[in-house]
Amino acid sequence: MTAIFSSGNKSILPAAWHRLTPIWQGGEEVIKKSLPHTQLAPTWQLLLLGDGSPTRHLELLTGESTEVDVIDMSLIGMDLDSAPELIQSVPGPRLRRQVWLRTASGQRLAYATSWWEASHIDEYLQNRSLTIWASLARLRTELYRDVRGIHYGYSDALQTGFGVDGPFWGRHYLFWHHGEPLTLIYEVFSPYLTKYLGPMQLSGNHSKV
Repeated sequence: MTAIFSSGNKSILPAAWHRLTPIWQGGEEVIKKSLPHTQLAPTWQLLLLGDGSPTRHLELLTGESTEVDVIDMSLIGMDLDSAPELIQSVPGPRLRRQVWLRTASGQRLAYATSWWEASHIDEYLQNRSLTIWASLARLRTELYRDVRGIHYGYSDALQTGFGVDGPFWGRHYLFWHHGEPLTLIYEVFSPYLTKYLGPMQLSGNHSKV
């Protein structure tokens, strides 16, 4: 299934997923130590580096339910799909899912791409219109969110989709279930969240990293 998503008068066909062109990125060592607050403010670090549910965090921040707009579900087979190297931890053949996370009133807050073993996605995402967190919570699935990478950069498609200028902060992580990788997820958050979280960086120049 391939869908078209739009913002205003512009439409984008998600033939590929929207990875940030990085200004800066870090791996596990950076994530364990945390970042200087002049690079990423503490409130944003809680969102990006914590192992809690971003869906739940967004609901607590906005006071609205978090809803999902599925924009793409594509069978990619054994293709590595320009994804983080961890995609190789997810058994193939694989399915790629792209979504917007938004408030019930329509404000887009995040973009996410996830990669699943195609033969198992129906088991875990029985209702494709629900967020991953809501789907797995319904099943009482025990999970461990293993954050492996953090990214800061630009994407023309996400700038159009969010309706907000970049740069953007994102991350990627594995969901583990019963000691096995369940899915790889790449998330990017909208700067609109500064309304709730405050500035992304505790410095006078937010463009410096």
